Amino acid sequence: MKNLLLSAAIGDIGGEPYEFGGRTKDYHSVNLLLPENTYTDDTVCTFACADALLHNLDMAKSLRIRCRADMGRGFGGMFARWLIAKEIQPPYNSFGNGSGMRVSAAGFMAKTKEECIEMATRTALPTHNHPEGIKGAVATALAIYYGMNGKDKDFIRTHVLDEYYPNWSGLTYEGIKPGYGFDETCQQTIPAALICFLESKDYADCLKLAISLGGDADTLAAIAGPMAYAFYREIPEELIANAKAKLPEWMLEINEELDLYVNQNKLDR
Repeated sequence: MKNLLLSAAIGDIGGEPYEFGGRTKDYHSVNLLLPENTYTDDTVCTFACADALLHNLDMAKSLRIRCRADMGRGFGGMFARWLIAKEIQPPYNSFGNGSGMRVSAAGFMAKTKEECIEMATRTALPTHNHPEGIKGAVATALAIYYGMNGKDKDFIRTHVLDEYYPNWSGLTYEGIKPGYGFDETCQQTIPAALICFLESKDYADCLKLAISLGGDADTLAAIAGPMAYAFYREIPEELIANAKAKLPEWMLEINEELDLYVNQNKLDR
């Protein structure tokens, strides 16, 4: 598989126009290729975490360096304050969905469930050290890991959605959509993204379902997108080309490095 990390970036880019003023619940109005769409903090953090995991870098330092170099990407208030402090600050006990949107590299890279959990936790700890923040990262990464290892949707539903978010067990997309609104917590974002993936038909359908929930569109799509790609193994070429045209060179290099790492380790899976 190629362009693994792009599966998160494409979701972020596709959802960006619908995050605030453009929020919609109309599936058919969602256009993943709007000319003005671009990447946000979700993508910067995703690639910063991947860089740290690939090169065994300090996670907090990697996030600080990469994010401070691209500050105009819509970072949340608490995270932005953590970034602009003169020195690395202690984690601030966040349970925001930022831990879920930046974790995808862990799910793609892990060779075992235990390694997946450890890597996912590592990406969350610099800021999102609240139990719900860590849980959000772990659940997201495990859905990707299980998809990469050929597990079916029933398995992923049972071992991720039902296990980590039992209060969402049995809920459906059509059931949650009418009352779903903008929410930046893991508790409301991760299970919703899981349901979008579980009820989707393909990668693009998953993104459009996530965006048209009418919530935190770019983050929902950045979380659900890698789950869908790990499972379906296919992304429309025009979405890949659009993302590559809009991402900086360092991200494209990390994207290729992670692909190489995962493909070289396939025999260990």
